[in-house]
Amino acid sequence: MKETTTGRTNADGTKRQLSNRHVQMIALGGTIGTGLFLGAGTSITKTGPSIIFIYAVIGFFFFLMMRAIGEMLYKTPSEHTFIAFISRYLGPKMGYFAGWSYWLELIFIGMAELTAISTYVRFWFPNIDAWIIQIAILAILASVNLIAVKLFGEAEFWFAMIKIVAIIAMIVTGIIMATTSFKTPVGHAGFSNIFDGFKFFPNGLTNFIGALPMVFFAFQGMEFVGITTAETKNPHKVLPKAINETIYRILLFYIGAIIVIMAIYPWRSLNADQSPFVQVFALAGLKAAAGVINFVVLTSASSSLNSFLYSAGRHFYQLASESNGTIMPKFKSVSKTGVPARAIAFSALLIMLAPLISSIPGIDNAFTLICSTTSDLALVVYLLTIVAHYKYRQSADFDPDGFVLKGYKWIDPALIGFFVVIYFSLFFNGDGTIPAIGGLIWCIGFGLWSAREKSTITIPASDNENNQL
Repeated sequence: MKETTTGRTNADGTKRQLSNRHVQMIALGGTIGTGLFLGAGTSITKTGPSIIFIYAVIGFFFFLMMRAIGEMLYKTPSEHTFIAFISRYLGPKMGYFAGWSYWLELIFIGMAELTAISTYVRFWFPNIDAWIIQIAILAILASVNLIAVKLFGEAEFWFAMIKIVAIIAMIVTGIIMATTSFKTPVGHAGFSNIFDGFKFFPNGLTNFIGALPMVFFAFQGMEFVGITTAETKNPHKVLPKAINETIYRILLFYIGAIIVIMAIYPWRSLNADQSPFVQVFALAGLKAAAGVINFVVLTSASSSLNSFLYSAGRHFYQLASESNGTIMPKFKSVSKTGVPARAIAFSALLIMLAPLISSIPGIDNAFTLICSTTSDLALVVYLLTIVAHYKYRQSADFDPDGFVLKGYKWIDPALIGFFVVIYFSLFFNGDGTIPAIGGLIWCIGFGLWSAREKSTITIPASDNENNQL
């Protein structure tokens, strides 16, 4: 590999311009999403204090998944996505299936985020058409991704900073209210509220199981930090630190926030249709609570869309790299600034269809269904990634001196079982049944198509690249 004046340059022309602070904040941004700011109220009302246990267990499994992905990326840090390991260790056809499934998920969820962003902006500017807002926001974020990866890193740094400040402010405010027995319209704040009349299944086992996918998808996107590895200046130092600290972020920002929310607001009194953050700040006397949290959620959604666009561009670039067809290789190009510009631009153009789709009368329900279905496909891709990790550990590629996940022989099967349980839990959530069935249909239909695909190429075993970085 060669050095440039702006940092290390990979063999394919992409540049390692993301610093430690960029990656750390991208990891934070990927961990914290709108699922916490908006969706936590619904999950709390479903299960009560037991939600703490659900967040802890699912967060722990996500951490283990990140350790497995991190081990493979530590060995081969030039890979732009973890999908490459599915292709390498499970075969090109399986990689083709996983790559296209995951990329489509990113596109549709990106569309959903773009649609949500326009709703948040119209909170202040109700007279502006949603499609104008969507086009303007996407144009800005696409430009951020196309100019240079360092600019993307800076944008995510500040997006994540806003989210972190909001959560810490809420936690500090909540602790003060709880320790001073702050009087609220629904009683007194205090940590005793959390376990007052405690029952593990206060609303029944069905609601408890139905909360599992809600919490799971709140963590979705955590894997994005691994996608930055190929463009990080010192991956062997930065990657393990970013992944290992994931567990602390889960404890502080998710479990800490949930505990404080329930301490201030008895969980039976929470309004599931309103952000619990708005409710807490409103109780504290912040008159502009709704506006402040709307800004934070707007930032969070913009951060998510920015990351989805970044990830979609790299995944499409990976798909192009693994294809020997006539069209896909055209997207295997890197701009002078070191980004896969064509892959990013194509992904952005597809996400741009969101304004058109949302303007078609009667299409909203179908669009929501597609987004939910593609989101469910992440479970399948995660499962395949863990199988690939198991194969990696049994291959000649395994580096015993790398970022080793100890106990993989029981951790990997446990993760696979975990993903299966989460998939079946979708059938206990009324809104999740049809998308779950749609996901199964996609797996069968597209799986058969992928088995006949002839344009894929075999990725060779990795070299000792980790000794070169």
